[in-house]
Amino acid sequence: MQTGVIYVATGEDYLDLARASAESLRQTNPGLPADLFTDLPDAAGLEMFDRVHRITQPHDRSKLDCLPLTRFDRTLFLDADTLVLRPLGDLFDVLDRFEMAMAHDVRRASALVQEGLRHKTPYAVPQLNSGVLLYRRSDAMLAFLREWAARFHAEPQVDRDQVILKDLLWESDLRFWVLPPEFNLRRVTKLDAWEPLDVMPTILHSHRLLDHLRVPGADRVRTLAQVVRLERLALEQEWAAVGGRPPDWGV
Repeated sequence: MQTGVIYVATGEDYLDLARASAESLRQTNPGLPADLFTDLPDAAGLEMFDRVHRITQPHDRSKLDCLPLTRFDRTLFLDADTLVLRPLGDLFDVLDRFEMAMAHDVRRASALVQEGLRHKTPYAVPQLNSGVLLYRRSDAMLAFLREWAARFHAEPQVDRDQVILKDLLWESDLRFWVLPPEFNLRRVTKLDAWEPLDVMPTILHSHRLLDHLRVPGADRVRTLAQVVRLERLALEQEWAAVGGRPPDWGV
């Protein structure tokens, strides 16, 4: 049974991020195959990928079209703004029991992450973050992925694939697992609270890694240490904007 990682990157900027993520994968998980889907298959510096597949009709959510095309029996999809921090260990063994696994999105108290298109779900059923997606190539899973893409393309007013995904999971009988946050580490300030035996941070997934593309004058961020420093500052600023300090939560 073959396991592997896939990336989907359209445009040179995101391709550059995918290269950096794939390099971190090679350093921490040598020998694990990694494929790339891109609209720039002839670009330089793609030697770290085992195979490169051409995207002929790129769009902002090309990953939805590419996910069913994996050649691996068990696949880990990673967004380009990720870094693999340590060996993945037995992560793929989750698929012995489940078709798919993802982690919860952050900002779960926001309307953005609670949003669904067809269904209003309980607060305890927020969106799952699709930037780190573990799945197996089964008939049920491939049908789910194709339905996800079809519904997204049929709803041009929706620009976030996780809105459609939330609806589908609410309707579906697909067996899926919710990964613990260290496999999709979005809120890195959790590292300040975690004790030594709590977790093993494994996959960093941070918009800080692509802020240089979206924030005028922002420096390129390349390491976990840089992300943590920026997120600590941002946390202070967020609490300052709503009153200056975290609430005491009644304690």
